[in-house]
Order: sequence, then structure tokens, then C-alpha cells
Amino acid sequence: MLLENNLLNFLLVMLQELGLTAILIVLLFAKLMEGEKTSPMLYPLVMVLLLGHVLISFDGNTTGMLFSGMYVNTPLIGMEKGILGLGTLLICLQAGTWLKNHKHSTEFIMLLIATLMGMDYLLSAGNLLMFYLALELSTIPLAALCNFDLEKRRSSESAMKLILSSAFSSGILLFGISMLYGATGSLNFIEISRSFMGTEMEMLALIFIFSGFAFKIAVVPFHFWTADVYEGAPIPVTAFLSVISKGAMIFALTTMLYKVFGAYAAMWYNILFVASAITMTLGNLFAMRQMNIKRFLAFSSITQAGYLLLGLSGASAEGATSVVYFMLVYIFSNLGAFGVLALVSAATGKEEIHDFKGFYKNNPVLSWVFALSLFSLAGIPPTAGFFGKLFLITAGASRFNMPFLVIAALNMVISLFYYLKVVRAMLVEQQDEPLPTIAVPFYARIALVVCVAGVLLTGFFGQIYEYIHTLSLGF
Repeated sequence: MLLENNLLNFLLVMLQELGLTAILIVLLFAKLMEGEKTSPMLYPLVMVLLLGHVLISFDGNTTGMLFSGMYVNTPLIGMEKGILGLGTLLICLQAGTWLKNHKHSTEFIMLLIATLMGMDYLLSAGNLLMFYLALELSTIPLAALCNFDLEKRRSSESAMKLILSSAFSSGILLFGISMLYGATGSLNFIEISRSFMGTEMEMLALIFIFSGFAFKIAVVPFHFWTADVYEGAPIPVTAFLSVISKGAMIFALTTMLYKVFGAYAAMWYNILFVASAITMTLGNLFAMRQMNIKRFLAFSSITQAGYLLLGLSGASAEGATSVVYFMLVYIFSNLGAFGVLALVSAATGKEEIHDFKGFYKNNPVLSWVFALSLFSLAGIPPTAGFFGKLFLITAGASRFNMPFLVIAALNMVISLFYYLKVVRAMLVEQQDEPLPTIAVPFYARIALVVCVAGVLLTGFFGQIYEYIHTLSLGF
């Protein structure tokens, strides 16, 4: 009976990861049996299974600890996994048109789910060894995904740049982990937090570990790989890097700073202040100069990382809540923009801002979807992006650092320029031969409807923020 109870507890606590493992097994057997042609039923089956995974993550979370504290699950972590799963589902729906013409569509979804599973383990890590293994599990398949446009040289360059930058950042992170282990004599998060003595080695460990995270999140000055990798990767992979990968790392950084380095809150607050201010400012300045929309959205994501660090600096339940809430909003906003771009690129191959001049003439609905997504990214009311940034600034304001808030406010104003530049090109400017009418397949239509609904409605449902805040109180 005890063995049965232990097994049931194990299954319930690791339900999300076991669900993803089951999807991978289904895909593996399907690949072995399909021969040269993919079954038309496989894609909708995987979408249904991913939807089940999302629903389980939001409503089927069991608090527990496994493997002597190496794996930890809580309702808040389950919520974070659900947000990442929802984003992955939307990306898979948007990628349907592109995958239909790709001979390795099954492998693409397998790699995407393997990466998501690594990120889920990353969020549940309660041990530095588990944390690093999960990080590598999520990174290696992602590099392969960047190279999935096999006939394009830029795609191979994107994968190589991601591998090199990831290897460098992982080395920095691992060096910080080794210093932390040397200073505290433990790999367990709870034990480490109780063992701090205020030594210089512990402070250096914090700096190196944050630097490793900064590479992954694309925080200035560790952002140089971002635009090139985003531009060269296939659009669904760029969307995944921009939203899901960034979300997983910011969630993991929240855990690391709040739970492990809580004793050094005064020190890492100053680090976040400087990193956030520089990231917001330079991200905006570089975004203004971009002509390619993928590079434009890359620098936009760098700017959004600066706002996330602002909310994280609150070092409270409100800070954690604002970060999780903003990532939910960011998924709808960013994937709405990438969804339209993916359709246009698949149909015409166009990815430059000037190509979208007069886009409204033949594609009014897609133009408004793109515009609403950009309005939300800019934080224009009444979109959900306004509420997301409001909560981030409110959390950051808990330290009453007025220069910090002024910098954030000024950067929000500056960002209006380049977001509205794209909107102006679509809705106001004209050209002799605007882009033709773009067909929107069924699955992509579902994804865009969900994104638009999220952008328009999430901010008005205060219960969402309150629910996340309730989960964050025990963080």
C-alpha cells in the first residue's frame, strides 16, 4: 500500500513532465511507422495532447518534492509550466503551414517538446546539478531547431551562433555554480540559502550566475547573439526563442534570486537596476534602426527583458506575480505579431518592414491583429500589455527608486516610435504593389484568435492577477 501511495504521489507531482514524455513516445512510434509520408492525423493528435498538457498544468498541480529535493513542484511552478505550454501550443498551431511542406515535421515537433520538457525540469529544479542538466536539455534541441531551414545558410549560421553563445554562457554559469558549491558545500537550494556567510566567493558566484542568466535572457551587454540568431532561425523557432525560452529563464532567475540568493537581495537589486536601465535603453535605440521585422522583434524582446528585470527587482510576492503575469501577456502579444509574420513569410517570403506598406489594403484583419499585438508590446491601453507593464513598474516602485522609474517611463515613450512605425507602414503608407491577400489556415486562425482574445481581455480580468498573486504568496 505504501509503495502504491508513493507511486501515485510520484505520478501526480511529475504529471507535466510525464505527459510530455508520453507525447514524445507517441511521436517516436509515429515516426518509426510512418515511412516517407507523415500521417495527416498526427498533427491534430499532437495538438490535442499539447492542449491536455496545458490544461493539466493550469489545474492539475500537486505540491511535492522528489529525489531528496532535486525536483520540486508547487502550484506557482505549475502555472509557469502551463504558460510555457500554452505558448508552445500556439507556436505549433502557427507553424502548421510551414511544417506541411517540411519533410522533417515530426522531428521538429519532437525537438520542440524535448526543449519544453527541459524547461519544465528547469523550473522544478531544487538542486544546482538538476538545474544545469535541465538547462542543457532545453538548449541542445533548440540549437537543432534553429538549423531547421536546411536549405538556408542563415539558418546554419543561426544555429552555430546559438551553440557558441550557449556554450560560453553555460561555462560562465557553471563556473558560478562551482564557486557557490565551494563556498557553501552544498548543491541544494534550501541548504545553500542557509549557509551564506557573506564571503567574497559567494558574491562572485552571484555575479557569474546572473551573467549566465543574462546571456539566456538577452540582457545588455550579453545580447549580441540575439538579432542574428532570431533573423536566421525559422519564424516558429524565433517565436519560441523570443517568448518560451525567455520566459523559462526569467522564471528560473526569479527562483534563483528569491529563494537561493535572498540574503544578497540588496546586492542583486543594484545589479538589476543597472542591467534593466541599460537593457531598456539600448534595446529601444537599436530597435529604431531595424528594417527586418525579425531583427526588430529581437530588439523589442531585449527591451521587454529590461522591464521584466524591473518587476523582478521588487523582491516580493508582487514582484514574482508581476513577472508571471507579464509573461502570460507577452505570449499573447508577441505570438500575435509572429503569427502574422509567419503567414506572410510562408506565402511571400517577405520579412522587411517596407514590404508591409499598404498591407491593410488586401489584409485588413491580419493588419489589425499585427497592430493590436504591437500596441500591447508598446503598453498602450486598453491592451493587456498596458496592465502587464503597469504591474511590473508597480512592483519595481516598492523600493521608491525614482531614477529607475523615470528611466522605465521614458523608455516606454521612446518605444512608441518604432512600434507605431510598423503600424503606420501597414495602415497609412501605400505602395504600387502591396502584399497580396494572405490565406489563413484553420490552425493558424485558432492561434491568432486566442492571441487577440488574450491581448484584449486578459487585462480586464483582474482575477487572473489575483490568482497568480495567491500562488506567489508562498514563494
